[in-house]
Amino acid sequence: MIYKIRVLIGALIIIFIASAVMAEQQQSRLELDFGTSHKLQIFNQILNPDAEKNLAPVEGFDGRAAQRTVEKNLKKFEKPQKDPTYSFSIGGTGTK
Repeated sequence: MIYKIRVLIGALIIIFIASAVMAEQQQSRLELDFGTSHKLQIFNQILNPDAEKNLAPVEGFDGRAAQRTVEKNLKKFEKPQKDPTYSFSIGGTGTK
C-alpha cells in the first residue's frame, strides 16, 4: 500500500515538473507579436519603395529656401519673451 502511494506521489511530482517546464517554453501571444507594430509602422511609412534606385537629383526647394522654412517652423514652437514689467510706488506704504 505504501509503495503504491509513493509511486503515485512520484508520478504526480514528475507530471508537475514536466508541466512547469512546458509552461516556461511556450511563448505568449505578446511575445510572438513583439515588434510587429513597429515593423508595420515602418512599412506603412514607405511612400515609394523604389526611391533608392532613382539617382536623379531632387527638384524643388533649394537649400536657402529650405533652411528659411525650417527656421520659420522652429520659431513657432519658441516661447515669446515677455516684456519686463516695472512698478514704481511713490509715497508711503499705506500703513501708519
